[in-house]
Amino acid sequence: MVVVGAGIAGVACAAELHRAGVPVQIRERARVPGGRMASRRFDGRPADTGAAYLTVSDPDFAAVVDRWRAAGLVREWTDTFVAYGADGRREVPGPMRWAAPRGLRSLVEHLARELPVTVDRLVLGVEPGPVVDGTPCAAVALAMPGPQAALLLDPALTAATRATQAQRWSPSLAAVLRFPARRWPRFRGAFVNDHPVLGLVCDDGDRRGDDAPVLVAHTTPGFAAGHLAQPTAAGPAVEEAVRDLLGLPEPAELVHVHRWTYAKPTARPAGTYHLDADGVGLAGDAFGPPRVQSAWRSGRDLGRALVERLS
Repeated sequence: MVVVGAGIAGVACAAELHRAGVPVQIRERARVPGGRMASRRFDGRPADTGAAYLTVSDPDFAAVVDRWRAAGLVREWTDTFVAYGADGRREVPGPMRWAAPRGLRSLVEHLARELPVTVDRLVLGVEPGPVVDGTPCAAVALAMPGPQAALLLDPALTAATRATQAQRWSPSLAAVLRFPARRWPRFRGAFVNDHPVLGLVCDDGDRRGDDAPVLVAHTTPGFAAGHLAQPTAAGPAVEEAVRDLLGLPEPAELVHVHRWTYAKPTARPAGTYHLDADGVGLAGDAFGPPRVQSAWRSGRDLGRALVERLS
């Protein structure tokens, strides 16, 4: 059994198979697990460049979060963001957001600690059988956005191809901005409404708990769409927008921009996963609201379905 993709959906899927005694391999094209729960280190300090936080409403996912908390990997962050818009700045209450002091990627790594993960392993194709890169396997799970999964699928795998086509995605850029000092009005996270560049800004020093003068800004889909070919070139515009929003006099010392071509699902198929008669499964947050919890539940549910089929 092969799982392609070591984000939280792929790891949750593989964990169910491993727990049931089903031999499983995880193949990940990146250098580390994590997927869109990505973190990157700058001078030894992590900053979250993918998902901004996680929320919890599913009892089973709550049990996972409790284990992360017991391991010192997550903490309650805030239930209140601010919103900037035409009516100024106001507080917006909501669900408790959880943050990871070592970066959200550390949570995926914790789930994968007993699983066989091969990183830097690019999968080139899935053929009927299923056959993964020329090797037959009992089944294959593609834990990634549908457009990426579609590139791997043989045209003969029509059911899986149709499932990928049912998904729609919007892009975003995530910009890490490190300033000389913390000079902005106190906030934890900010929704930015009706802005040409910004959609969300998070105080990463507050989120991490070390008060570092670091902000992470997530752009609007429209702005990102115009900069996917050269995301780094968008850095000055994002930095200027953040400084203007928060009234910051000094420029950022560091600006790093990460491109997410498939950042957020905007249309999704029914159910929490896809598994067809060809033995091809799809999982991820496309099968639910765009949340970490949705991706975990999708992978978990696909893993359980695969255990039942392969047992």
